[in-house]
Amino acid sequence: GEVIFQGRALSKMGDGQRTDLRAKDIGFIFQMFNLLRVLSAFENVEVAMRFAGKGRKERIARTKELMDRVGLTERARHQPRHLSGGENQRVAIARALANNPALVLADEPTGNLDSKTGTGILELLRDICDRENQTVIMVTHDFRAASYADRVLVLRDGRICGEAKIKGAADTHRALNQL
Repeated sequence: GEVIFQGRALSKMGDGQRTDLRAKDIGFIFQMFNLLRVLSAFENVEVAMRFAGKGRKERIARTKELMDRVGLTERARHQPRHLSGGENQRVAIARALANNPALVLADEPTGNLDSKTGTGILELLRDICDRENQTVIMVTHDFRAASYADRVLVLRDGRICGEAKIKGAADTHRALNQL
């Protein structure tokens, strides 16, 4: 097959073009965070914008906004080793959103969060889809997380085995179990 992103075939791009695409147009939320241990939470978010060529004032303003949105303003100067797993996950989410990417790829974005914080993050991801016209592709085993999606594809043994149209958390479990 071929992957077309924003009208461009990825296979026809050079290494530099693909690197630029990843830096500016795709945000990654990794399950294991992948934060830079020597940087503070604030710096881990800001660094994504440096790679995208954003100016200092813009980087600082956007990082402050995102740290507030994920509820970490008071922890912004702490390094990852001084943050909880849930806090590190929220830093990773803020970093993924830093450049207002067209696409966010999220691997279990609420896996390390308590239910209240997880709900807040799911609402944030839903909000960026609705208000900022970004696309989120999320991999999850959590029916509650899946209930925030417009469309759910179910994979079994590496193959798509079904699709569910979701209307809420109660509907999610029933719909997915029928596949």
